[in-house]
Amino acid sequence: MSNLHIVFDNPVIPTNTGNAIRTAAVTGATLHLIEPLGFNFDDKHLKRAGLDYHDLADMQIHKDFEACMAALPGARVFAFTTTATKWFTDVEYQDGDVLLFGTEPTGLPPEHSGHPRVTEEVRIPMVPARRSMNLSNAASTAVYEAWRQLGFSGAC
Repeated sequence: MSNLHIVFDNPVIPTNTGNAIRTAAVTGATLHLIEPLGFNFDDKHLKRAGLDYHDLADMQIHKDFEACMAALPGARVFAFTTTATKWFTDVEYQDGDVLLFGTEPTGLPPEHSGHPRVTEEVRIPMVPARRSMNLSNAASTAVYEAWRQLGFSGAC
């Protein structure tokens, strides 16, 4: 199993979180959600997107950013932002790494992307004049690259 961590900072779109639950379940990554959340777990879109995998996923909810970072002591944290200059594929991922993503409408706030615990800011390449990838697609892209580098540990 992967020892990777996916962190969604204040997610607001339930289908993105549902998809991330499913991604965490099938990769063995742990999904961390930082409150406040823009939905509740009864949301029909969340259920449709991934809650049938809820029991198969390792998911933790944290009251705030600092609580999440405290739950991941010593881990390297890679903040995914559209303003970074380094591509996420240029990182040599290690077991225990944290892949940090911001909220859907605005991305990571500067105090989180620039937090002392953040090892580095990275970006997923895109063609010019595009705002950003869908959150759950970005998280899947990132976790699969990291897991690939780790030899798809635990996969069948």
